[in-house]
Amino acid sequence: MAKVQYVRESVESAVPDELLDFIREGSKFIIAGHKEPDGDCVGSQLALVSVLRRMGKEAIPCSAGPFKRTEIKPYEHLFTLPPCGQDIKAGARVIIVDCSSADRIGELEPFLRGLPAAIIDHHGNGQSRHEGGLFYVDATALSTTFLVFNVITALGLELLPQEAELLFFGLCTDTGFFRHVDNGGADTFQAAAALIHAGANPKAAFAAMYGGKSLGSRKLIGHILLRAEPLFDGKLILSSEEYEETCLFGLEGRDSDTLYQLLQSVDGVQAIVIIRQESPEHCTVGFRSRDSVDVGSIAQSFGGGGHKNAAGLYIAGTIAELKPKIIKAFENVFYL
Repeated sequence: MAKVQYVRESVESAVPDELLDFIREGSKFIIAGHKEPDGDCVGSQLALVSVLRRMGKEAIPCSAGPFKRTEIKPYEHLFTLPPCGQDIKAGARVIIVDCSSADRIGELEPFLRGLPAAIIDHHGNGQSRHEGGLFYVDATALSTTFLVFNVITALGLELLPQEAELLFFGLCTDTGFFRHVDNGGADTFQAAAALIHAGANPKAAFAAMYGGKSLGSRKLIGHILLRAEPLFDGKLILSSEEYEETCLFGLEGRDSDTLYQLLQSVDGVQAIVIIRQESPEHCTVGFRSRDSVDVGSIAQSFGGGGHKNAAGLYIAGTIAELKPKIIKAFENVFYL
């Protein structure tokens, strides 16, 4: 199909007609998201699946996983995981959500390659990194669930309570339960109000996101906090999770949102980096920042991606090897 790019500059812009036609004209859809999904990804996928099924279409939620976060574990059984049977592809169109590049789909990417595709995403650097397809990208939106909410509204459908809950859950995930909304975020709260009116429960969403943590997760936060190092006169805080801690506490023991929230409360800090040794040969790196620092560009320079104030990457190397390179990258930010 012809490539149609639609990158919204403001939240008032309409959902593209090409996307609505893509949905209305299809009869079977694979709804895919990024590997290591979060609440925004899962909420976007499952809300879309529910709406498509209500429209009389076949819809299959697919994910490469793993479902590491405690708050999304209850949804894992709803997804088709790779390897996927070829019968799933027959006659299917693909909607990819919350994905800044094709390789972020993980093991699903080669399986989905070549199918008619539409991408709904709020990562502004993603449209050039998917091959073909139709794009609905809004870098000003604070979550992909916000865009999915727009799509459902543009289709003329009213939300079911369970769909509203999923969308609200995703919206809260990427806004840090609205901590990251600035003075331009009235539309975010308007969407939140509409979702609550449709049946979303903020109290239940907060409990799902911040409850149910293990004692080990609190201890792991303590280890990382003790290792935190202030750099550039305290403008950057860098810490790490050693491989032994990854093995001891497991991926499920991580609570990144709480960790970043604690470090962002430190006076004078403008950016945070956490390097985690996922295996003896590879690390993941998480970046967070306040408004003035674009960590998305720094992550992208290492092959990662994300937003201006929240980004990440998966990269070969050890903490000792990566740490000086990452500090060097921030010199251009803090010494200019």
